[in-house]
Order: sequence, then structure tokens, then C-alpha cells
Amino acid sequence: MAENRISFLQEVLQGLSTKRFAPLDFLGAGSLTERALSLALGEEPPLMPGMPGCGREWQQLAEGLRNFEVSGLRVVTLGGGTGLSKIVGGDSRRPEWRQNPFTGLKEVFPNLCSLVCVTDDGGSTGEMLKDFPLIGLGDLRHVLLSSVRSSTLKRQHRLDDRKAAETAAALHDLFNFRFTRQPDSAEQLWQQSGVCPESLPAPLAGLLSDLMRRLFNDQRMKPALRRPQCLGNLLIAASIYGKLPSFFRTAELIANQKRLQAATLEGIADLAAAVGAGRNAVFPCTATSAQLQVLYSSGVMVTGESKAGQAERGWPVERVSVRFSEEPHLPEQAAEQLRQADIIILAPGSLYTSIIPILQVPGLAALIRANSKALKLLAANIWVQQGETDATLDAPEKRFHVSDLIKAYDSNIPGGIEGLFSHVLTLDLADIPGSVLQNYALEKKEPIYVDSEKMRALGLEPVQARIFSRDLLRQEHVVQHDPAAMAAAVRALWGLRASGFLAAPLPPTVRRTSGPEPPVSISPDRLLPCIRHEEISRIVSGLTFRHFNLLSEQPKEMEAEAREQLADAVIEILWRHPDIHPAHLGAVRGISLISAARWSRSQKWDSIRSFYDPDDGCIKIRQDQAEDLGSLEMPLLVGLGQSLLGNYCLEKRIEPVLFQDFQAGRVYWLRVREQQDLNSFLSLSELDEYLQLAQMARSPKQRRLYARTVNGEEGFMPPGLLFGLLFAWCLDNRFAPIIDHMMAVRRRGPAGLVAQQAETVRRRENLVRFFRERVFRSRIS
Repeated sequence: MAENRISFLQEVLQGLSTKRFAPLDFLGAGSLTERALSLALGEEPPLMPGMPGCGREWQQLAEGLRNFEVSGLRVVTLGGGTGLSKIVGGDSRRPEWRQNPFTGLKEVFPNLCSLVCVTDDGGSTGEMLKDFPLIGLGDLRHVLLSSVRSSTLKRQHRLDDRKAAETAAALHDLFNFRFTRQPDSAEQLWQQSGVCPESLPAPLAGLLSDLMRRLFNDQRMKPALRRPQCLGNLLIAASIYGKLPSFFRTAELIANQKRLQAATLEGIADLAAAVGAGRNAVFPCTATSAQLQVLYSSGVMVTGESKAGQAERGWPVERVSVRFSEEPHLPEQAAEQLRQADIIILAPGSLYTSIIPILQVPGLAALIRANSKALKLLAANIWVQQGETDATLDAPEKRFHVSDLIKAYDSNIPGGIEGLFSHVLTLDLADIPGSVLQNYALEKKEPIYVDSEKMRALGLEPVQARIFSRDLLRQEHVVQHDPAAMAAAVRALWGLRASGFLAAPLPPTVRRTSGPEPPVSISPDRLLPCIRHEEISRIVSGLTFRHFNLLSEQPKEMEAEAREQLADAVIEILWRHPDIHPAHLGAVRGISLISAARWSRSQKWDSIRSFYDPDDGCIKIRQDQAEDLGSLEMPLLVGLGQSLLGNYCLEKRIEPVLFQDFQAGRVYWLRVREQQDLNSFLSLSELDEYLQLAQMARSPKQRRLYARTVNGEEGFMPPGLLFGLLFAWCLDNRFAPIIDHMMAVRRRGPAGLVAQQAETVRRRENLVRFFRERVFRSRIS
């Protein structure tokens, strides 16, 4: 036995003493790909005594990867505004971009094309959607400016390096200039932007001047100048409208979708060529108007990218879809770019509001899968995003990992992630000082954690690399993707692949969650945002606006200025919530403000501070709630929700329930009107469904009679008030915390519920479904 042990030890020692190690084994942990990539990104190799040739070989490897010939490659990137622009050419909205505009993928890969998400509806883009039947232009502007190339500017306008940099800086100032007061002329816009036309090449200055003049001369564009705007968005819109007949108003544009979409593509291409990006540098993923829809695990579905990005729902996102105004089409020029691509990159950015909406355009994901020769990369996000990646379906309270991001892609992209990307480029958190991560934690920002083994189990190869900006980390303690490092990493990965040394992913060992491709979601009423805004404005302008003060017995009409201010505030609040349809305003005849002192004297005007009065069709709001948008929003939405019931209630009472010599409870009962007398957003059958979900028992003998028994002196929520609060909660749960508290029981797993709780959960799930399908007319495909 002892001899066997000695023999075994001798064998082990012999193996260790004769084993040869490759120099790359000493570069640290990680795959061969990651170790080689670290050299290409500037990491110093360790000193290797006894291996004198290693230093020279490492240097040769690093230089070979950094300088690998890629000028003939076709590269396609996909994403939203900020994440995509960062890797293409730097974040062109930031002031420091002016000092370093020529960086990123565009300077390494001359044949670079970007496919951009079009569901942006916030900020200046949202303001433009009020007036134009166009796609969201904000992300396109962002990426277009980031795509301006040094070589193109110099060749196209015969500039030297200094003049090309000055031109890019001037374009930055012009495209990012924002105004809040209506300008008087194109000359004033030039002056206020701080850019002198003479500082630009003459052909470029001439084109931009023509576009600015069109803003003032084209009657279709002038209304937009009344709103806060970003000049770059307006310049793109002006370029598009220049391709359309002047007699085509909004109605004609909507009726001629093919012509509008062709003008959109041509206008963007013309402007991209003029500024030095190139005609094929930037494409919208579709020229069809589209809106993002987010389904939360609470059952609530919300429309609007900006709302999703700002949401603090507290519930994980279950599914994301895009609702198109018409049958969407991928531009043929963009489709050809995908067919010919050598490298396809899914850019970092908002998980649910950038990549997923693009890949829901019919045929786009299939084109990526069909291109079997391309190197396909996913650049993972660095930070958790509130409202999107701050909770997961599997465990809402746990940290968010890269594998969670990939699973979200798999379940939301038609056909899943199969064939869309093979390698996942991530940031190694070990490279970030703990103090920096701690500072982010104080700001309630968490990193997305890398879990390499779970990614490999999904059939993907993780690649961790130092792709963050070291200058920003050193100077501002900020961690962001660095465009130059990203470009160097992609170049090095291609070099490794071409050399046969890129680590390939293993077959997946876990089952993916993707299901069959859902049908394309088309808006049933094809209500474009600009038409919706027009309808809402028309309805609100026809309302009566009154106020009750302490002394007057009768309401008084508001003065013109006060009326206009309140009407504008109401329109803005309604616009913020794309799920509010003009038809929801059908029963509202006016808005009345009640003084706080008078409000407190009335028993029927309770602490909710708003209600709908079916007698005069007015939403009554306590006056102090109308001081600003922030305080007005909740009572207005609750009152509007109540108005959807209209005059449904013919009579209602509360009567005591007596048992022997004491009152054991109360019965609240109501009778619903006959169909011919009903003025409600809901039909009689829908009213019946809602009242039973609100725990009102229907009489088996008397038509339209409903009752509910309440024990002792317990309080209860009448169906009208419940309807208003649920309406507001579905739009934004911050407006109705009492409903959020009611729904809390649904967060517990079924195993932890007793029978009564399970019934409560079932009823509340049905309530949410009722509002999603009957009130907001949204169905899950």
C-alpha cells in the first residue's frame, strides 16, 4: 500500500515537473479570447523570467490584434439612442463630445451601418409627435450625429483635420440646441444656437439654412415651433417634409403611408450624407409609426417608451411588444445591409426599449439568423435600469445578472435568441474600484452582474473585457462604455475569429423560454399620436371651466387666462398617458375647482379631493390640487376614471342590517339605469362584470339591482371610487398607493395563500384584466 502511494506521488511530481505552459496562461484568469483581448486593450503582460522571447511575442500579438485589417468589412449595429451612439462614435449629446468627435466603431469600420429604434416618445421627440405623423426622431438624431466621420468630412468638403473637427463641433452645437420660446426666424435660430453659418463648409451651411427656413415657411411645420424643441429633430423633420408635396397635410400623409415612409428614408439619408455620416450610415428599423407596450407581472399593460423608462412599478416586466399604426416593413436598404454584414452588434442600452422593439419588426430577426457567416455580438449593459432591469420574474428581489438580460431577450424577441448572437461582450466588475461601486450604490444604482457559467449554459460565450472609459473613471469616477475600447475589442475579436482562435460557444444545456412568434400588433383604430393629441385638445377646448369659492353659491366661469392655463395643464396630463383614449372623455362636460374651505363643509366630497358628478358631467377637484401639474395629475385621473361609469347609477342607498337589538352591519345597494338612459363608456354587460368584480352581488330577481353587506362599522370602497382609483393605478401606480397596497397580496406565491386569500388574488387579477381589456382596450397577443 505504501509503495502504491509513493508511486502515485512520483507520477504526479513527474507530470508537474515536465508539464509545459503556454505564455498566455500567465496573463490571468479567463478564456484564451479574454486573455488575448486584454493585450489588445492595453493591459501590460507580466514579466516572465527565463522566457526571454515572450515580451516580444506578446507585443506582436497585441499589435496584430490592434491593427488587424478590417476596412473592407461590413458592420451593422442595432440599438437605441444613447447606448448605440456611444459605441458608434461617442455620446454626441454630451459637451465633451465636441473635443473628441472622431472615435468608436465608425473610425475603425468604414462600412458601418446603424439600425435605430423608433419608439422614442420622450422629451423633444414627444413634443414633435404632437404635430407630425412621423416615427420617433430623437434616437435617430443622436446616432446620426455620432456617425459623422472625419474621413468623410475631409473628402466631401476638402477639409483638413482641424477644420473637420471644427465642423463636427459646430454640428454638435446646432443639432443639440434646444429652445423653449418660439423663435422668430431662421436667422435667430442660427444666432441662438451659437453657430455661425460661415464656420461650416458652404454646401453644408446652405443645406442647413434651407432646412431652417422651411421650418418657418412650411405651414405644416410652423406649429411645432410653439413647443420646446431640439433643433436637430426639427432639421430631420424638415428634410423629410422637403420630399413631400406641400399640399399634403396630416390627413393626406396618413392616407399615403408608402409615400410618407419613402420620404422619411430619403430625408434621413440626404441629411446623413450632407453632415458627413454617409447615406447608408443610419436607418430607422422601420418607417412605420410605433409605440412600445410593456406588460408587467401585475397584469397592467402600459403604452409609451418614456413612461416605461421612468416607471417605478415595483413589479417585474413580463413582456414587451410594439404596437404599430400600420403593417410595418423593414427598409429594403437596411435588409440588404444585414444580408451582407460580416459583423452584427446588438448595442448596449435600455433592455426593453432599444433592442427588443427593433427585433419585433417583422423579418428583421430572421435576416440576422439567415446570415450564418457574420460574427454576432451582444454588448451587455453595465447598470441596472429603474423600471426595466430592477426586478426579475424568477425572483423580484434578487440582483440582476447578464443571464437575466439574455433570458428577457429570449422571451420577448420573436423566435428567441437562437442565431442572433453567439458572444456576449461584458464588463469585468473586478476592474472597477470598490469605492466607485459604493458611490453608485448610494445613488441607488447597481451593476448588472456577470454570471459566465449561466451564459455558457444558454449556449453563449461570455467575453469579459475592459471596455469602459478609463479617463471618465479616473477623472469623474464614472463607469461607461468607451467607444474606442469597444471598437478595439470588436476588431480584436474579428482578428481572433479570422485566425481560428476565437472561443466558440458550447451547445446550450438549459431549456430556453422562447415561444412561437406572436402576430404583429396593429393599432385597431390606427390612432397616431398627433391625431390623438389633436382630438384631446379639441375635446378639452370645448369643456366648461368653473370654480366655486367660499362666498358664491353658484359656480363662476373662469377668466380667460386661468381657463387657458388649466386647459393646457389638462391636455398635457392626458398626453402623458398614451393609454387614455379620446373616447375616455366622452362623459366629461367640464372641470370645476372647489375652494378648500367649501370642500371641507361637504360630506360627499371626501379626502380623495376629486370626483365625477354625473348630474352636470363635471370633474370636481379641490382647488389647491390645481396649483401645478404634479398635484393636479392624480385627482384629475381619478375623476376621469369615475367619469367612465357615467350616469350608470339610477339610485343608491346605505341601509342598516339589524339583528335582535343591535346593528350588525350595513347594506350598500344600487340600481343601474336602463340601456336607453345609460351614458357610460361601458356597456351594460361590462358594467355587470365590473360590479361583481367590485364585490357587488347581483339580485337574481330584480333587474340591475346590486348589493353589498358590510360588517358593523367597517368602511368599504364604493364601486365608483374604486373604479377611479384603479384607472389611475393602471396608468401610474404612484397615483393610487391604496390600490398598490390592495394588490400586495398578489406578490405572494400561491403556496403561501389560504383559500380566502387565493380567492382575493383571483378576483383582483380579474379586475386588472378587466381594466386592461375593457377599459384600455389592450389585449395580449
